[in-house]
Amino acid sequence: MMTICGVTMSLSLWLVLALCSANAEVSSHSENYPPMWELAPENLTDFSIQNEKVIINPWDYVERMGMYKILLNVTAPFLDMKEPDNKRNILWGLPLQHGWQFHTGRLQDPSTQPLRGQNSEDQTSISTKSWWACMNYYLAVIPFLGAVDAGLFGGFPFGIVITRPDESTDFCYSIEDCRTSSKALDEWRAFFESIKTSNEISDMSVPPLSKEEDEVLSYMWRAHVESINAALPRCSERLRYLSGPEGSFGKEWAMTVEFLAAANFPTNFQSTNDFQKFLPNRMLVENDKPPNIPDFSEEENRVLSILKLINQVNTFTGGFLLRLWNKAMCSEQGRAAGRNLLQNMITDPHLAPQTIIKIITELAKNSACEVQKNGQS
Repeated sequence: MMTICGVTMSLSLWLVLALCSANAEVSSHSENYPPMWELAPENLTDFSIQNEKVIINPWDYVERMGMYKILLNVTAPFLDMKEPDNKRNILWGLPLQHGWQFHTGRLQDPSTQPLRGQNSEDQTSISTKSWWACMNYYLAVIPFLGAVDAGLFGGFPFGIVITRPDESTDFCYSIEDCRTSSKALDEWRAFFESIKTSNEISDMSVPPLSKEEDEVLSYMWRAHVESINAALPRCSERLRYLSGPEGSFGKEWAMTVEFLAAANFPTNFQSTNDFQKFLPNRMLVENDKPPNIPDFSEEENRVLSILKLINQVNTFTGGFLLRLWNKAMCSEQGRAAGRNLLQNMITDPHLAPQTIIKIITELAKNSACEVQKNGQS
């Protein structure tokens, strides 16, 4: 067991360093919004209205992005009342990730798009064959319907219809439908209900966080992870359309979310932009082998290498690595330490190994820390 622990401690170190590298610098682009953000609907009435029903097509990039923009707008009074443009809102992680998927061509039909190409802004159709688009559906439509169910659109006079793609049956389209198919909708409703009853959120920055901020992030990440858990089995068939490296990266990225969730990592505008700027700028092809992909930056190659290593060791140890990390993050103090490491450790990389190992081992040994994140034990 000592050998496994030694490996997992090393992997915990690599995880933190990898994530730190993505947060080491403040983005130089102050207006780093998702592609075509200005075209996305801002209100429900901006969508097509037929027979007193709002018609939303989540298989159009601009309309799916509109669902996110509307969520940001209706939650602004609860999650961001001071900073201009609602940039402290923790829901920014959703549209920014969707924008990265679009920009890098991951929402197109993987069997027809140029493998090394990026998406064109005149092609807003989202393919039902896309694994990324399928996964993202559960982080777009279900949160949106969860907000409707929680009463954030109370008093709106029209019904809401989510259109169905002709060739796929892997999705839910109504509150009742989505509640039956998974626990994700109820988790998102719980998140939205929690923010309605919270006091004003003061500052969603990386540590320190107040107890209330920590609780709100916990609700959000619980819903986020549940959406991914619901999506993974339903979207798995689409992995066959991807190259081996791209499919592996997608699964590794989905697994990494659980590490971020355990630390209640903030997903506001700045934190998300800083985090994802070193994600791969195109889809991976068969001969892509990090850390030696020539047209990727050193940071992009490093992130891919670390995610693969983390996933391999976590799988080899039967999930022990994630359980260890969850144990270390299961208290407010532990999560604050984890966020601090994720944000700042890269500034002193020579001290990182000793510091990370000390914090993780001490927190993981804390016998009073019994409640595990996201159902882990």
